[in-house]
Amino acid sequence: MRKQDNELLTRTGPDTAMGNLFRNYWIPAMKSDDLEVDAAPIRLRLLSENLIAFRTTSGKVGIFEHHCPHRCASLFYGRNEEDGIRCVYHGWKFDVTGQCLETPTETADSDIKNQVHATAYITQERGGVVWVYMGDKDAVPNLPNFEANLLPEGARWVVCGLRECNWLQALEGDIDTAHLSFLHLGALDENHFPPGSPAHYFQKDKAPKFEVHETDYGTMYGAHRPGDEGNIYWRIAHFLMPFWTMPPGGPLQTNIIARAWVPIDDENTMFWHLSAPLPERPPIQLADKKGKGLVGIHFKLEANQYHTSDWLGRSRYKNNAANDYGIDREVQESDSYSGIDGVHMQDQAITESMGKVVDRTQEHLASSDKMIIMTRRRLLAAAQTFSKDNVLPEDVHKPGIFNGPRAGEMIIPEDADWLQEYKDICQEHVNTETVNASEE
Repeated sequence: MRKQDNELLTRTGPDTAMGNLFRNYWIPAMKSDDLEVDAAPIRLRLLSENLIAFRTTSGKVGIFEHHCPHRCASLFYGRNEEDGIRCVYHGWKFDVTGQCLETPTETADSDIKNQVHATAYITQERGGVVWVYMGDKDAVPNLPNFEANLLPEGARWVVCGLRECNWLQALEGDIDTAHLSFLHLGALDENHFPPGSPAHYFQKDKAPKFEVHETDYGTMYGAHRPGDEGNIYWRIAHFLMPFWTMPPGGPLQTNIIARAWVPIDDENTMFWHLSAPLPERPPIQLADKKGKGLVGIHFKLEANQYHTSDWLGRSRYKNNAANDYGIDREVQESDSYSGIDGVHMQDQAITESMGKVVDRTQEHLASSDKMIIMTRRRLLAAAQTFSKDNVLPEDVHKPGIFNGPRAGEMIIPEDADWLQEYKDICQEHVNTETVNASEE
């Protein structure tokens, strides 16, 4: 990759090509239950902008650039009271739209409150997520209809966490199926899994063959390996503009999932996982070995997290680069290929080990990287077209197209049309009634 292309893809701050593109999409900003009515504001950083978030007395959510427009004191120290945020420096108060409501240090005949606005962004809530829109207020799209974000309370799982590297290298791990057989399952071979199970097939053949396609919403891959006699095992996954993935974590019929890799800034990312609740999967034990941390097909995300009040303080991990992600070299020798406990932490260690922003001019890509190559090209084209012609990808104003696809696994006859089989399964199992109702 050329250095200038890597710069374009990875930089998302104000007035960058990719940052301008991202600002015209809805962005998951916070979990809804992180914001309590009239509670203290919370620091939030998105696309290299320092913001605050708060929930007012009536339940509305405000997301502001954190400086008070009066004398630029931080509204993080403000008072969240009576449907507005009040700066403690001079008592100026603002509603969730940024309109100034009160200027108590001004004389009664002053009209300045009608002339002053805080920089406020548009918000919506759905599916346990506070969404924020940071783009053109005259062209606000509908929320994207991700199936995983349309699940009712009690039937959904919403998790987020900090990854200390650039958004794209974090995202690319999610569209790379080849590493599964090594990083996550390298201590096991096909005999540790029953015949007919997906893991049996991808541990038997660790070099999948790929078919990749551009789609209306982004890109997709089908990675296939031999199954039982006469059958093919397929893993299907998606990239969805501008920073979403759908990885294959189960059968297509039940795998309802969407994951976002939201740039906090160019060197930090907020990972979002939206899905139906995942089944419990206890670690697999190896005979005559400890079994400690083996495989780690469990997330253990929230149990390993803590929070601080700084700009990067939401959902940090106790295991991180400072303690080498909890790697146990003895376990690595005996039970676990990586020695790091948990799929998510294994991915975190590897993507962060590349550096804050990986230098892609040093890569040597191969046939197993077809999906990554196509996705980079799709992103480059979208950012360049928007920068040059001010034309957004069509998916921005077609939220329903995000709901048709699912990621997952399927086993089909070797002479079957895999794309048609995939489409038939999605058509049968995706709840299009919920999608259409949401669009209305």
